[in-house]
Amino acid sequence: MSRIGLGTLTWGRDTDEHDAADLLKTFWEAGGNLVDTADVYGDGESEYLLGKLMDGLVPRRDLVISTKAGSVPDPDRRFDGSRGHLLSALDASLARLGTDHVDVWHVHAYDPATPLDETLEALDIAVGSGRVRYAGVSNFCGWQLAKAATWQLAAPGARTRLASTQMEYSLLQRGVEREVLPAALDLGIGLLPSSPLGRGVLTGKYRNDSAPRDSRGASSISPLRRAVSRRHGRQDRGGRDHRGGRPRRDRAAGGPRLGP
Repeated sequence: MSRIGLGTLTWGRDTDEHDAADLLKTFWEAGGNLVDTADVYGDGESEYLLGKLMDGLVPRRDLVISTKAGSVPDPDRRFDGSRGHLLSALDASLARLGTDHVDVWHVHAYDPATPLDETLEALDIAVGSGRVRYAGVSNFCGWQLAKAATWQLAAPGARTRLASTQMEYSLLQRGVEREVLPAALDLGIGLLPSSPLGRGVLTGKYRNDSAPRDSRGASSISPLRRAVSRRHGRQDRGGRDHRGGRPRRDRAAGGPRLGP
């Protein structure tokens, strides 16, 4: 798996097919192979577009596909970690992607309304059926990650050991270092940092207070952004020197996922 991953949150929404094709081809030609998506990105359009590009632009065998399930467009219930929902969402993802399996499948978020063992059973079924090679979780806090991982280790029968956890991690967002990263290290779980460029703020495109007023680069993080730029960037490089920064140095960290 490549050290850097490609995120596809905006594909099929703000990123059209032409731009997505350019991004994927450039990423692949540079040696990248980890592509991350989710069933809710663009209401499924992200997965559909990725599947379409794999059909003719980049061979499926050359990519490590990671997708997620569990987030739902329901204002009353944002997450559904039930076994039935997760497995039906997985089948829908496979259909949109045009593949018979995904390499990594994450539960998108912790669902307090569903017993955790039911959520984890969906991972066991998915891996056992061959539809998923490795399973993990996303946006679980430290105790949630530890509970899920130890349940899989202690529960009777053939259980799927958690391979990874995905969390936002950058010089602007380091909360993962408090509990999630130590838990992942102790449990032998890989961390897939998302938004290592601070959702674009650390790319260097916002310099000399040029960010629009409604931009993330103009928010309360501006002083930190400027400090990073002064410390590491120099005038022509902004904050880009540290795009992989701390996450790539931590032993538990896997490939930072560039892109939204």
